[in-house]
Amino acid sequence: MLPALLARAEHLAGAVLLGDHGRRRAGMGDDFWQYRPAQPGDSRRLIDHRRSAMGDTQFVREREWQIAQSVMLWVDQGASMRFSSTSDVPQKADRARVLALAIAILLVRGGERVGLTGTTLPPRRGNAQILRLADMFTKDAEDDYAPPEHRAMIPSARAVFISDFMGDVSEVKLALTKAADRGVRGVLLHVLDPSEEEFPFSGRTIFESVGGTISHETLKANDLRTRYLDRLAARKTELQHLCAVTGWQYGQHHTNMSAQSALLWLYSALDTGGFR
Repeated sequence: MLPALLARAEHLAGAVLLGDHGRRRAGMGDDFWQYRPAQPGDSRRLIDHRRSAMGDTQFVREREWQIAQSVMLWVDQGASMRFSSTSDVPQKADRARVLALAIAILLVRGGERVGLTGTTLPPRRGNAQILRLADMFTKDAEDDYAPPEHRAMIPSARAVFISDFMGDVSEVKLALTKAADRGVRGVLLHVLDPSEEEFPFSGRTIFESVGGTISHETLKANDLRTRYLDRLAARKTELQHLCAVTGWQYGQHHTNMSAQSALLWLYSALDTGGFR
């Protein structure tokens, strides 16, 4: 699965013209930002030996431009993402993973460090990091809905969240609020199957969650349509409001639409969201 995912992401990224993205600057003369504990993968030349000599921990001296070039990804691995209404459209998880890996490829080529939210895979540069990300994106979660990971947010970095956001919205609110408190701005991409947008059901229907934990049978599915669409609209409005008050950008994508158009939007949203 990993080689196929990587190949499709590489192909998708190759379709996007790579511009002068990010705040790349020559030399190391930018303003000092902060010291942080050294992490696996940090080059030894980055270690500040004078600061490290004050204790038992090795510290890295980070500069402002290095912080601003860190991008953290969260891709929903919950069971609800493994839904596809027909064989003609990909699963939401498949589309989300391809988009996340493709944007990571573009960002790494543009000079940024990319990783996952949380502590599993801190942002790094290089092709080896792309392979690590591809491997992480192949892992599924067992729960129907996976909450956004919001630990270890790097101050003043950027983030990308991709999900169907069908789970508890309070978890999304917590994640974006924590991010905003640390000066992290980002992009929230709402991925839906076309049937979830249209609710094309009528008559006797059994609705069952992908994980099999929830099941509901009705004889008049069409009677649920208005209530469902109202709740979906309310969820979108709430997500848009959360993004507005935390400085994030909100976008929607349907799995029957072009993946390239979604990647272009993500790339543009990150660019206009403060990288320059």
